[in-house]
Amino acid sequence: MLLRLPTSVSEAQRCLSEGAIPVGGATLQWAVWQRDGFPEQAMSLREVPEANLLAAEELGAAVLLSQVDDRVPEVLRRAASRVGTGAVRRAATVGGNIVGSTLRCLLPAALVLDARATVLDAEGPYETDLSELTAKRPVLLNLRWRTPLASGHRKLPDEPGGAPPLVVAVAVTEADGTDGHVLRVAVRDGYDVLCESVEYDTGTGPVLDALARTPIGALPAGAWDVVREEVTAVLDRVA
Repeated sequence: MLLRLPTSVSEAQRCLSEGAIPVGGATLQWAVWQRDGFPEQAMSLREVPEANLLAAEELGAAVLLSQVDDRVPEVLRRAASRVGTGAVRRAATVGGNIVGSTLRCLLPAALVLDARATVLDAEGPYETDLSELTAKRPVLLNLRWRTPLASGHRKLPDEPGGAPPLVVAVAVTEADGTDGHVLRVAVRDGYDVLCESVEYDTGTGPVLDALARTPIGALPAGAWDVVREEVTAVLDRVA
């Protein structure tokens, strides 16, 4: 297998058009290749500057999970720090987790930040939302968002042999075009991810009541308890 290391977006686009298969840390893809056979050529974005962004409002797809630090919002930093073991985080990439993994541990955090994705296909780069990113799975270059007022993340402990642990991500952001604020909550329950938003212009009680009327409010009682606790903790930091 030939591993190609483009140094620009245009070179990466050419690799894709010539049939190269994108890989990150290959922590997941490697097992598939061992079972089904290796491709003739693969492509890593680790030398492409746009895929290595790490700042207050942007994160590149080639960034290792172990490199995600306090330059990004708390919800995203904590999500990355809770993926697998230290060895996994030193190999796995942001793009591989969101696009290549069935668990998508970073997705709830990206959703509550209302992040936009810059992606790449054989026709060139373009911007899209996270729904299209997870449905069509193009090559992710980076994520961008606006800094939230406050955010939080909670992941329950793994149960050996059980379903994926519950993940709750919360963020308060400014509403588009107004002086108000929006509370966004995303929950990974099993392999499914729910994301809902409600206006935040009053106290914690009314916000939780509004959230309870969304599909998140229909989660099992134990999951709702975790949501309520994490929302309350984040709103306390905004007040």
